[in-house]
Amino acid sequence: MFGINISNRHPLWSNPVLLLITALTAAAFTCQGGGASDFEVIRRLPHDTTAYTQGLLYVDGQLYESTGQLGRSDVRRVDLETGQVQASTRLANNRFGEGLALLGEKLFQLTWQTHVGYVYEASTLALVDSFAYTGEGWGLATDGTSLIMSDGTANLRFLDPETFETTKEVTVQDQGSALTSINELEYVQGVLYANIYQSDRMVRIDPNTGEVLAWYNLAGLLPSGERSRTTDVLNGIAYNEGTGNLLVTGKFWPALFEIRLREASDDAGEGH
Repeated sequence: MFGINISNRHPLWSNPVLLLITALTAAAFTCQGGGASDFEVIRRLPHDTTAYTQGLLYVDGQLYESTGQLGRSDVRRVDLETGQVQASTRLANNRFGEGLALLGEKLFQLTWQTHVGYVYEASTLALVDSFAYTGEGWGLATDGTSLIMSDGTANLRFLDPETFETTKEVTVQDQGSALTSINELEYVQGVLYANIYQSDRMVRIDPNTGEVLAWYNLAGLLPSGERSRTTDVLNGIAYNEGTGNLLVTGKFWPALFEIRLREASDDAGEGH
């Protein structure tokens, strides 16, 4: 965005220039007519402010989260109502946790630049396997058959969950233009939802073609008065199958929100 190569994994607050860019970006998006009209907050829940959220899942009443930062990354099971960590497995200090997906009884977690992912037993969070991939690891989701991986580019890779070989690739495109900075992913009833890194925007994607179907502006979800020096960007999407709503949060955010999306224009991202 703005032609600047911004690291996905370092806290935004560490660079005042990036803070200014993000503020201006949010203001520009809000002026395009998005904002609160794109979503309705159903309820607000507590969230661990020490969690640099990279991946988020909600399955069978269990909230799972992957967190980042060197020396602080883990995979955890969290009580949705209280935000308390019920169990966790720490990554090595030289591993930066990234996207998270649950397929069968196993959790799959990416790391950022170390080209390795991890497999855990979902019930215990015990590490049972690892796998290699090229490029960076950002977001991860599953369609029930493949693992779907983002890497910061416009490409989505479909991985075989047994061999971890790439079986297919699609390029995310908005009105014919490649859309980069695809971050956290969530597969919901045949479509993908994705955070766009360094923005308050989320997109809905056709996973078969990569076409962006809609944009959603979540600016203002976390009130400005609740943002501290350490509060970072929006990131984290989980699906609550019981309610049909999304659970969303951000890096170091004090809250997690259950939201209902409203109809958004398929050209809401025009001019970004």
